[in-house]
Amino acid sequence: MSVDPDGQFPDPGANRRTPTALERIFLGPGGLRAGWRAALYLSIFLLFMTALQFGAALVHVGLSARRGGPVTAGSLFIQELILAVCAIAAARVMSGMERRRFRDYGMPWRGAFGAEFWHGAVWGLAGVTLLIFFIRAFGGYSFGAVALSGTGLVRYTFLWIGFFIVVGIAEEFFFRGYLQFTLSSGMGFWPAAILLSLVFGAVHLSNPGEGWPGALGVFAVGMFLCFTLRRTGALWFAIGWHAAFDFGETYLYSVPDSGIVMPGQLFAAHLHGPRWLTGGSVGPEASVFDFVMLAILFVVIDRLYRPRPGTDADSLDTDTIAERR
Repeated sequence: MSVDPDGQFPDPGANRRTPTALERIFLGPGGLRAGWRAALYLSIFLLFMTALQFGAALVHVGLSARRGGPVTAGSLFIQELILAVCAIAAARVMSGMERRRFRDYGMPWRGAFGAEFWHGAVWGLAGVTLLIFFIRAFGGYSFGAVALSGTGLVRYTFLWIGFFIVVGIAEEFFFRGYLQFTLSSGMGFWPAAILLSLVFGAVHLSNPGEGWPGALGVFAVGMFLCFTLRRTGALWFAIGWHAAFDFGETYLYSVPDSGIVMPGQLFAAHLHGPRWLTGGSVGPEASVFDFVMLAILFVVIDRLYRPRPGTDADSLDTDTIAERR
């Protein structure tokens, strides 16, 4: 290091420019602040959604004119597929801008539909089965007659399997993928998880038949799935759990899912009893036993996916946890 004529070492910060007020608003030590990156992601996502929905609407008009029918389960599939494609495509754009790997956002393609996905699916079916068991034990649920047979049984079984896998990918990546990773870098993992889970619950209030108890249940589910992300290091467990839980709720046990009664349910099932037990028009997600079921699963996942010795799961990013497993 050179010295000045007086023999003194120069001050390293002497020539450092003081950032302007505008720079302090938008820029942090790592570049563009997390909140602005999240806002940019949402803007790109909405741009993609608008373009694809416009294109899908044009196609739908033609199909409706030929078939003369209402919106079908197939059209719901297309809507969720558009959501998934736009959420992932916007993250791909951001990964190029941020010079990050796409897997940093919690959904590495190498683990797609691997062991963690199927573990999540098993626990998702176990969770919804436990929930229905509690409600039935208190007299709030009956199966009714089998409502499907023949080709209808085969068609709706595979339709709802595919549909809810797409729902799992779309909603998990949108709420717990890029946005969870980015906001965690600015405010920490759990504050970001709480914020996004609140939004996750609030969005469901737009569903017909949904209410605040159901939205609170969705918030609790969001927090549970953030916990699985933290412990597994990726979203595939959460995607499998989400898909299987919704499939079990909508199709296998044939009850309302967040206030929506889907066509093509397996049974002519009935919920009967007080709202605290059955969830009423919202469905089992608004039952008090939904929170009991989630509390049990929190304990189970905590035991099955322990933090590695010598690590602090609350201080590691999800990519680091994944590489250590």
